[in-house]
Amino acid sequence: MPKKMKTPAAVAAEARARLHAMADHERALQVQKYFRETVRSFGVSSPQVRELARELHEATRKDWSVGDAVSLCDRLFPCPELEAKSVAALVLLRYQRKFPPSLFRKTHGWLKKNYLDNWAAVDIFCPQALGVLLARHPQLLSRIEEWAVEPSRWVRRASIVAFLKLVKRDEYLDAAYAMAARHFASHDDLVQKAAGWLLREAGKRDMGRLEKFLLAHGPAVPRTTLRYAIERFPRGKRQELLLRTKAQRK
Repeated sequence: MPKKMKTPAAVAAEARARLHAMADHERALQVQKYFRETVRSFGVSSPQVRELARELHEATRKDWSVGDAVSLCDRLFPCPELEAKSVAALVLLRYQRKFPPSLFRKTHGWLKKNYLDNWAAVDIFCPQALGVLLARHPQLLSRIEEWAVEPSRWVRRASIVAFLKLVKRDEYLDAAYAMAARHFASHDDLVQKAAGWLLREAGKRDMGRLEKFLLAHGPAVPRTTLRYAIERFPRGKRQELLLRTKAQRK
């Protein structure tokens, strides 16, 4: 008799059961120190999470489509524990070569519903998933611009980190710089930090361009964003940029 296919519901239940079995209360308490908002955790280490995701994918890859992996995310992303979200994200990312453009709208929905409700959950999934989608479906570049003005901080952060992988290619630098600039008016530190992170990565391609960009925007660049963006400059240049972009007192 052929082996019965594991459904997304069954795999989600198995994932949660195995995470419960590996739970470490003391480690879970330590995880909270990295977040301002309340984050629930099993206290399972990152290597253990990655190994669990690998094993679940290996057990299902012959039978599953990308749609099944999306269904797994539909079941595990709403879970409160960070590791459950991470397992689902890591399984789905193994199907990135088959991502349909409809995953863009699905990801937007997950974010708006606060299923990915902390910086770690967003940063594990969105840079790679959205980066792949934007590269394969360029029509989505104009649609992600709209995310920059959404109320959800997680949608806005995702719109930035979506370009982290893409800035390794020159053809996406203009869009990445433009996306960072769209967030300069934000007062959300998690958004400001993400914008600085993106600019720092863009600067790896051309430090001169990053310097000119920062000087051109001057005081409009939030100081948190600026400090992240200039981390790879020599100390003297960092001090110069901090001074030259500082708002002048009237």
